[in-house]
Amino acid sequence: MRPELRQLLTPRMIQSMEILQLPLAALEERIEQELQSNPVLEFREGESEADPIPESEPADAQKQEFSEGERSLVVKENSDQSEDFDRLAKISEYFENEEFATNGSYNFRQQASYDGERDKKLDAMNNTAARSVTLTEHLMGQWAFVECPTSVRKAGEEIIKNIDPEGYFRAEFEELQKDSKEPPSIEDLQEAIKLVQTLEPTGVGARHLQECLLIQLEALKEEPELGQGHDFDLERFLITDHLKDLEMNRYPQISKRLNRPIEDLKTAVKRLGRLHPYPGKQIGSDDAPPIIPDAIIFFDEENDRYEIDMANDPAPNLYISGLYRKWLKNRSCDKKTREFLANNVRNARWLLESIEQRKSTITRVIRAVVDAQREFFDKGPEFLRPLPMIQVADQLGIHVATVSRAVSEKWIQTPRGVFPLRRFFSGGTTSAEGEDMSWDAVKEKLKAIIESEDKKNPLNDDDIVIKLKDQGIDLARRTVAKYRKILNIATARQRREF
Repeated sequence: MRPELRQLLTPRMIQSMEILQLPLAALEERIEQELQSNPVLEFREGESEADPIPESEPADAQKQEFSEGERSLVVKENSDQSEDFDRLAKISEYFENEEFATNGSYNFRQQASYDGERDKKLDAMNNTAARSVTLTEHLMGQWAFVECPTSVRKAGEEIIKNIDPEGYFRAEFEELQKDSKEPPSIEDLQEAIKLVQTLEPTGVGARHLQECLLIQLEALKEEPELGQGHDFDLERFLITDHLKDLEMNRYPQISKRLNRPIEDLKTAVKRLGRLHPYPGKQIGSDDAPPIIPDAIIFFDEENDRYEIDMANDPAPNLYISGLYRKWLKNRSCDKKTREFLANNVRNARWLLESIEQRKSTITRVIRAVVDAQREFFDKGPEFLRPLPMIQVADQLGIHVATVSRAVSEKWIQTPRGVFPLRRFFSGGTTSAEGEDMSWDAVKEKLKAIIESEDKKNPLNDDDIVIKLKDQGIDLARRTVAKYRKILNIATARQRREF
């Protein structure tokens, strides 16, 4: 045993860091889990203050309450009862109404208890997208209706199971036989793959790009309307013999070999561009998750500055139930009950404080970013400045790890579009004029140079280095090549137009 000092993270600190790092969608999911597991935590649309708890129930609390425009049917003794009979007549007309009569299975009790609000859980279930069908399920559904011998059917099922999400069958028949409990014969596999390649989407089951394009081309040939205007002989030659030449933009060489003008080749390539190189992605593709911005940046003309509006903040609608707080103060309650309530109230307070701290930290970080990147919002991406995280951390008086967690998977909506918050934190270089410029701004300038080039005589990397140097940016050729690849910009040979 020895005395020592150690820095430990309490559960509350760990929870606070986890909440800070969560994106908005994940935070909403976390809140939903807490609402289900913690009975004292409640969510209210609108104001966050809990309703006052009456000391005693009113005497008529058990009486039925009527909505606006309704009242109990009481026959007045000192009247001719004409008003009451009129009301009865209107009720009879309602029950005999055609709209009501057509809904014979409708439960009147449910209609009577309806308070004008929609069932939010039911609406959420109805608005939830159904699980998309996978490519394997889609193909198996079609394969069940293909007429073939039993051995070929089993071989086709094995082939379908080994088709990748892009729609290609990249395995070897021998590997398929080794992995199968009842190995199909090579003849059955060869017959089965021909049948699999007739399934939708067209081109599925191909073993390489060339075969995939040829399958789709043959399918177009069988459809007179879709194949109208196609030069199938030329297009087939381009796929079988000159696919690599097309990739390298060697139009003059292809024109010379096929004895066809370049214009015909360009027209054929344009038609081939309608074919899908990855047919499997048309089925069962995973939808990208929606981007929910954590903050909206807008320009305030009166104050001549950009302001921040935290979007979709769930904190104001969360509160601790006043009823449970009252029970917690009641000494007559059972000890175990009070301990249970005290533990849940404490957890709820920690969660609310963590969410509030998350909002405060993110707001401060975004404020520092907006102030530092004013020229970006005013003039565009080419004026993005270098902004190290340690600089923002020193400015706000927090740890750099806190800044990193605050910007993780956070998005902001600006007048120039929606951007990840992390984009505004990057290194950079200094121009010849002494101005700091981020690497993203350099990429934007490189992209602008290539977009304005002469497409019949495109700039190579050495030419781009000279163009950037004229703008005061001194970069090595390999750096230009690296940024060009990051931006998915082809080489000068491939960008050339004939």
